[in-house]
Amino acid sequence: MNPRFFSLIRQCVDALYQAANRRLRQWTRPDNHTLFPSVVADLMRSKAELVLENAFLRQQLIVLQRQVKHPAPTPRDRVLLVLLARKLRSWKQALMIVQPDTLLRWHRDLFRWFWKRKSRSRRSGGRPPLTQETIALIKRMARENHTWGAERIRGELLKLGVRVSTNAIRKYLKQVRPPGLSKQNWGTFLRNHASQIWACDFLQTYDVLFRAVFVFIIVELGSRRVVHFGVTRHPTDAWIAQQLREATPFGVKPRFLIRDNDRKYGASFDRVTAGIDVLRTPYKAPKANAVCERFLGSLRRECLDYFLILGEKHLYRVVKEYKQYFNHARPHQGIEQRIPCQPERLETPPINRELASRPVLGGLHHNYGWQVSPNARLN
Repeated sequence: MNPRFFSLIRQCVDALYQAANRRLRQWTRPDNHTLFPSVVADLMRSKAELVLENAFLRQQLIVLQRQVKHPAPTPRDRVLLVLLARKLRSWKQALMIVQPDTLLRWHRDLFRWFWKRKSRSRRSGGRPPLTQETIALIKRMARENHTWGAERIRGELLKLGVRVSTNAIRKYLKQVRPPGLSKQNWGTFLRNHASQIWACDFLQTYDVLFRAVFVFIIVELGSRRVVHFGVTRHPTDAWIAQQLREATPFGVKPRFLIRDNDRKYGASFDRVTAGIDVLRTPYKAPKANAVCERFLGSLRRECLDYFLILGEKHLYRVVKEYKQYFNHARPHQGIEQRIPCQPERLETPPINRELASRPVLGGLHHNYGWQVSPNARLN
């Protein structure tokens, strides 16, 4: 035989051996992506060598913990750690990179994901999904009836010939109302009786000589309309009672009246409010009279902060003009940007009209509207 041929064969065998050795070392390297081949290779190693390698790797983990405070394991790492901890009795002592509670939480998440996928695969032969009309009907009933629960809505749907399970109704109830508010709260009461509720309060301001002047306001909650106002330097019980008489001519009274616990309201005010349910707000709870407080804030920010008040008569004229603008020209976001005394609004601009701008409060605000253009008059 030719010696060169034997030398070539020997070189090929050495190259294959080195390649196989490198691949074996790569498989037996402690890496998460080659975990199972490494376990198979460890079965052929001695116990003493495995113990020494375990101590060597543990010491490296201790050094690594000094540098990395919050490791970021991948989803595959989490699954492998959960599966290995399931077969290892002393997994709590061997766990070093995360807390045992974290590993238990990963196990619960994996359990939830497994059964969710399993139930999803069986859902094809179950109940058909709800239609959009049924979902909209459930949300509408929950929105319009705050005291109804899932069973009550289910009975109402059965009356209409719609069959829905209670769990499905609870699912969409959470999207409409927060949990724990099945009973009627203060906001629900205000919405149900807004057209029959008035609210009153005082606004204290100062004139140019820093003397206190008080503005008494009565607001209707349903339309946000300013019913009445009065200006005085000395708000007595008799004066407040007279203001309420002027606000309720010919016996036109609201059903409820919200007020605070101010001592200005006395016996005369109580006699005038006969036949009206007076609702007193709790102490230090301005949100209970939010509509009136909001108007007082708008009156201060949009009007009084830009004027030097000379006296009672001057303040009365300023507040009167702002009341006219507020009731007949100013959109209010609490009633979907509608005007309190003009609930109807135009959907599209009229034809042959031009925009007119009218100054309010000396040009502080402007009222915009449509008027007939001069060209349209000539035609």
